Amino acid sequence: TAGVKRVDLHCHANNVAHNTHEISTSQLIVRRGQPFSITLELDFAFSTSDSVKLTVETGRFPSPSRGTKCTFGTRVLMCGVGTKAPWTCSIDAKSALKSGCVTLSVTPPADAPVGKYSLSIELGRPSAVKESLVVLFNPWCQNDWVHLPDEKERKEYVMNEQGQIYRGTACDFSPMFWDFGQFEEEMVDICLKLLDVNPKHKRDPEDDVSARCNPIYVSRVISAMINCNDDMGILEGCWDGDYQDGVCPTRWTSSVNILQRWFQSGCKAVKYGQCWVFAGVMCTVMRFFGIPCRVVTNFVSGHDTNNSLTIDEYFDEYGLKQMGNADSIWNFHVWVEGWMKRPDLDQDGRYDGWQVLDPTPQERSEGMFCCGPAPVRAIHNGHTNLKYDIPFVFSEVNADINLWTDGSKIKMKYLTDTAKVGQKISTKAVGSTAINDLTDTYKYKEGKDDNRGGTVIGGKFDLKHFCVKVYQSETIRYILSYRQKTCLRNSHDIKLNLKLSNRGRSVKSMSIFVNAQVANYTATKVTNVLHDSYVQKLMAGQGLSTNRPTDGYDLTYFNQFHPITLKTNRKSHVAFIIFRKNIFSLLEQSSMPITDMCRRSIIT
Repeated sequence: TAGVKRVDLHCHANNVAHNTHEISTSQLIVRRGQPFSITLELDFAFSTSDSVKLTVETGRFPSPSRGTKCTFGTRVLMCGVGTKAPWTCSIDAKSALKSGCVTLSVTPPADAPVGKYSLSIELGRPSAVKESLVVLFNPWCQNDWVHLPDEKERKEYVMNEQGQIYRGTACDFSPMFWDFGQFEEEMVDICLKLLDVNPKHKRDPEDDVSARCNPIYVSRVISAMINCNDDMGILEGCWDGDYQDGVCPTRWTSSVNILQRWFQSGCKAVKYGQCWVFAGVMCTVMRFFGIPCRVVTNFVSGHDTNNSLTIDEYFDEYGLKQMGNADSIWNFHVWVEGWMKRPDLDQDGRYDGWQVLDPTPQERSEGMFCCGPAPVRAIHNGHTNLKYDIPFVFSEVNADINLWTDGSKIKMKYLTDTAKVGQKISTKAVGSTAINDLTDTYKYKEGKDDNRGGTVIGGKFDLKHFCVKVYQSETIRYILSYRQKTCLRNSHDIKLNLKLSNRGRSVKSMSIFVNAQVANYTATKVTNVLHDSYVQKLMAGQGLSTNRPTDGYDLTYFNQFHPITLKTNRKSHVAFIIFRKNIFSLLEQSSMPITDMCRRSIIT
């Protein structure tokens, strides 16, 4: 172009200043709300009466009123009145204007839509020089909704490319290494492609690109796009153990290979993922865009399918767990937390901070398989009437477990366990490989004034509606207890130690039924492996301890053990006592069963 000999975008210096140099030093990648420099080398001396006009555009339908286009320059009020996201520009005082060297300081607004922009530069002549740049969120900028004040946390949750994901059970878990690789080759193209193929962009590209100024919107889109259930998403989930046409989820240790496969295949879903894989990939994309993000594991995770805030499990009259009900309890579940403000919920910042986002396809949210962002503070306080998906996440960490049985086709509730769901909610600690326990940020300590029952805000989710009084017989004066003496490992027998104490005045004849079921770690695929019964007499005032070893099952990774004891009297009044102990197996295989063990004791 006549007049402009060269444009220097100072990619290396700008990217270092904007903490994007690990992504690239040859492509200009800046963070919004922070100035960057460009230098124009002209073939004429630049005068203060001259002006430079710049225009930035993003998306196919750029519009000043939507914040996707802005014309600005060195003269005041060059931006139009209706410009939603005005950029600014000034001439650096150190510019050698007489030599035709003009250095400009350009600042994107702190609410600019993220994405790829074209940049055109005009000097009052009919033609313009065109360049390009990428704009990301800026956790270093106080005016950005993703601002994270602590530098150590920014290094961990934005810049760190490696991390740990915890798997196993609440009593026996271990970290696995995960390579997030958010600054690896092709990540710019991959992550921008992910936004461009999302269904909302296809329906209304103008509105979608404009909404990319909002981390709440962008993170929700990412949550939907990590799975492929509704769209051209990245990962296909599989929990049935058949991975022959793909990769077993336990084999993945990096997001990079998954994202590159998806991109290079023309956006075909990669097979296969499970919760920790979905979460690991989402953390990569979030950190790339500049939204602080961490991977979180919840042990004994509830899956409530009807917004009752309870997990309902059903058993037949012999204590055998029935399948068909949609609610379930997972050994563990993994999601991510993203850091952002939530002015859409409260202008006082009450719900700002960490937000739960879950890309694993479980339940639909506004018609899509996505979840969040749900403020952790709202989950902690039981504010289930707020956006997004707080009742579902609340149930994952704080639902009551209701146990039901069929008696003449009448559903009877025997026990409510209020303390089991949501244990050792964990993430990697900042700057180390230690574990950071987040449980207290999600729920009050058990036994204290907490966020259950009547304190749950949102009338239709009031738990009192779902509670039924449990009948407890006054005539039965004995104690049933269970103790697993050793920590179970793969290929070991399961030893059941049932201790009975007859505190009544008569002999009790006990008919005990033992049922065992194995299921995958999400409790969705169940097989009966044991059915046994025997009789024991318990004298008045005496105790009895029985040991019932069983054959070693094909126990594999992430097992759980759920012994359930049922007692009845002559009038068939029933009370349920439940004891749960998690079992962890060291052997890693493609299928990951858990074990449900049910005991039913009939007092004759």
